[in-house]
Amino acid sequence: MGTVTKVGIIGMGHVGAHVANSLVLQGIADELYMTEQCSGDEDRSAKLAAEVQDLGDSLAFCPHNVALFNCGDDYARLADCDVIVNAAGKVSLASKDRDGELFYTTDTAKKFIKPIADAGFDGVWVTIANPCDVVATEIWKLSGIDPRHVIGTGTALDSSRLKYALSRATGYDQHSICAYMLGEHGSSMFAAWSAVNFGGKPLAQLRREQPERFGFDEREIEEEARHGGYVTYAGKQCTEFAVADAACRLVRAVVSNEHYITPCSTLMTGDYGEEGFFTSLPCVVGADGVEEVMHFDLSDAELAEFHASCAHVKENLERIGLR
Repeated sequence: MGTVTKVGIIGMGHVGAHVANSLVLQGIADELYMTEQCSGDEDRSAKLAAEVQDLGDSLAFCPHNVALFNCGDDYARLADCDVIVNAAGKVSLASKDRDGELFYTTDTAKKFIKPIADAGFDGVWVTIANPCDVVATEIWKLSGIDPRHVIGTGTALDSSRLKYALSRATGYDQHSICAYMLGEHGSSMFAAWSAVNFGGKPLAQLRREQPERFGFDEREIEEEARHGGYVTYAGKQCTEFAVADAACRLVRAVVSNEHYITPCSTLMTGDYGEEGFFTSLPCVVGADGVEEVMHFDLSDAELAEFHASCAHVKENLERIGLR
């Protein structure tokens, strides 16, 4: 018998439920442990039971069986998981900006970080809850876990939005485009234009060779990436598919030990002169979490944007007393 892959999910709202469904459909997990803030809340308890039942009803159509566990709010039961996904949030608070959930998500995280740490969890955290960089920093500080074992989805999703916008502007398949949004997962993120390439060919060179095809307005493309989530939110009052898939991609990179390169939120340890908090840079992700942080030769303007973005993360950490 092979190794059993165990994944836990905290929060089974819009995003958590889609994380669970995607993990099952992709055959990433063998065992799925799902939790919710159920104590004294019959609606949340019923919602969790409903999601577990619905997932179980779908198993006959999935690649292989997955053992499903309704853990209520017994967070310690997740301690044996390989990866825990934190999707505990309240999206309505982020209707205008991702800082809107700051106090809610960080207060909520305090309810489960210590019980899981005390139960001996030594796997990898993948955290989605916003503000993503702040919550990732909180998990690291309050759990005492190796910071490499905490991964925020960060700008993985925003980078996908950037590639989607570039694909529509140029007609090239987004899988052939290398383009990253960096910094916080919020309004201060920025596109690292100096590192964008299409099939390995730098954007600056393509602009000289094919000015009509690549003469798009970078500011407009960047704004699409920065605010794409609010287009989604405006129509259905949540975002769910893309961010859930971003989290599942990170889970797969960990449990398959892929050494996958993607922008995600990780601890700054002197990167570009910043340290002591989480934000997004390109990372190599494998079984040990973030195995390596990659650095570009950012332009002076991009460096300024990065430092401004970091300053915003640090301001939020000060607001909750974590800095």
